[in-house]
Amino acid sequence: MNQEYKHRVAASIDEVLSKWWGYSEFRPMQREIIESILSGHDTLALMPTGGGKSLTFQVPALAVEGLTIVITPLIALMKDQVDNLRRRGISAVAVHSGLDQHRIEAALDNCAFGDVKLLYLSPERLATEAFRLRLRRMNVSFVVVDEAHCISQWGYDFRPSYLRIAEIRQMVPNATFLALTASATDVVARDIMKQLGFGEERILRTSFSRPNLSYVVRKTSDKLEQVKRVIEGVVGTGIIYADTRERCEELAKKLKDEGFKASFYHAGLPALERSMRQDEWRRDELDVIVATNAFGMGIDKSDVRFVIHYSLCDTLEAYYQEAGRAGRDGKRSYALLLYDDNDILRRRQILDAEFPPIEEVKHIYERIANFLQIPIGDGQGLSFSFNIHEFCIRERIFSSRVRSAISLLEQNGYLTLTDEHEQPARMMFECSRDSLYSVHAGGNDMDLMLRTLLRKYDGLFSHFRTINELEVAAEAGLSHERVHELMKVLWRMRIIRYIPANNSPMLFFDTERLPTKDIYISPTTYQQRRELMIERYNSIVQYVTNNDDCRSRTIERYFGDQETKPCGVCDVCLKARESKRKIAAIETAIIELLETEVLDIKEITQRIDAAPDLVVDVVDRLICLEKISMSLDGKLKINR
Repeated sequence: MNQEYKHRVAASIDEVLSKWWGYSEFRPMQREIIESILSGHDTLALMPTGGGKSLTFQVPALAVEGLTIVITPLIALMKDQVDNLRRRGISAVAVHSGLDQHRIEAALDNCAFGDVKLLYLSPERLATEAFRLRLRRMNVSFVVVDEAHCISQWGYDFRPSYLRIAEIRQMVPNATFLALTASATDVVARDIMKQLGFGEERILRTSFSRPNLSYVVRKTSDKLEQVKRVIEGVVGTGIIYADTRERCEELAKKLKDEGFKASFYHAGLPALERSMRQDEWRRDELDVIVATNAFGMGIDKSDVRFVIHYSLCDTLEAYYQEAGRAGRDGKRSYALLLYDDNDILRRRQILDAEFPPIEEVKHIYERIANFLQIPIGDGQGLSFSFNIHEFCIRERIFSSRVRSAISLLEQNGYLTLTDEHEQPARMMFECSRDSLYSVHAGGNDMDLMLRTLLRKYDGLFSHFRTINELEVAAEAGLSHERVHELMKVLWRMRIIRYIPANNSPMLFFDTERLPTKDIYISPTTYQQRRELMIERYNSIVQYVTNNDDCRSRTIERYFGDQETKPCGVCDVCLKARESKRKIAAIETAIIELLETEVLDIKEITQRIDAAPDLVVDVVDRLICLEKISMSLDGKLKINR
């Protein structure tokens, strides 16, 4: 390898690609990105969905000595990639809040001892003491920030936990940073590099063009009929995105009633059922899966032939990401967006609801803290299982208002809401160790369980600890159900604070609970984000209502690619091509008529089967091209 490379290269990237993945060559831009970070340049890579992002860090991770840390918010993607790497014999681990503390510490220890090549990490783990203590002992070559747009407050999916990434630069001064995203405007791209502390701006951008993907927009009042036509007319599996869980279930039922193999997917389903439905879809046992945007991240299926949006997306970034899950194998595929005037109005109403008055945001913060029973001055650094639907029902608040308030509270550093994923049981004692001897409920089983807990876990009297109820049951000689039942007994007796294993999101309190009057929401940030979201709303509305410019060009220009050309396969391009054919046919008909006689415009429009105004336009065009001319009496003739 070239001597300019900063990192000590153990094998050439071509050897690594061939040995571990069996490929003979890289996709466009992959080599440039890999060589950039091997040279020690912090790099922002803008690559469309399905463009092969993972190889841009997995290959250099194996080509050099040391550990590569991959930060991603997508637990499903994390698990999927780690499983795939392990199947290839590559040492990789994942650390996220879905693991118990023992497994997290063991995984981090292995990374510190040099036994691991890739460590996948969720962003909220960056601030934990367990990670930071071990980070200084790790030989880190690269830090990879996936979904890097999440670090920018101007990004469509800003996550404050990403701001902690810059803090670890000082702890790994020799590491090179690679930021990856499939959707960042120029403003967001510059902010990503600033937030990550790039020494110099360095952007490598692949084209956002998807020549095999045909973008289509239909304004219709009968969306179901349009969906049926696509499923019947396109061979292969597809995804239909809907905006609510209820609409997913309702549409899937209608399609099943019509005889299609359809199912639905959303975050409200139990984890096992979600996994089963993903597997059914992967194995082509379903024609289509109707899903919320919870479906798709980390799902590796290259032969999706169509993606239908049954509801209007809130941003072009989100639409591009989701539509881009079609046709990753390079074969002809379709992205259909269905809308009507009510969709545009409803999206504007949702946008307005996303920015509740600041006083209402403070009030929702207070009600969340009360719901979780967090007293003023308590809660900092703790996490709580938080079922937003249960909260909204109990408090009688619309979920859109709560989500918006939480988003604003996140941006201002008060709390962080994680994506929904499997959470292990957690507990801490609320009494002294001596008080446990007075617990008589549960008989001998209770005594066995308590002794096992005290033997297995330290610190249960001072803070919440993750516990593995299956392991406790096995060591105590009890059934899992019995342990769960006894834990609930202790919780009802106020002996312990207990969060059962669940699939809910976790709410992290980044600061102690403050009095409501002391909550400060920056008016500047509030207003700037509102204006940005209005711009994004206008962009998606412009996209669906545009009937003149190529869909693909509209998307590419939105992401800053100005050197674009019509795709030739979207509905606008196909309509333009059809229009050209029609105009050419009218030109031929006019010339044929004038070959035998001299006619005026009125006579020509009467003899040609086409709209009169279109015929007149074609006549004007032929005159401009000097193919025909008009005499003083209005008669047309061919110019010989």
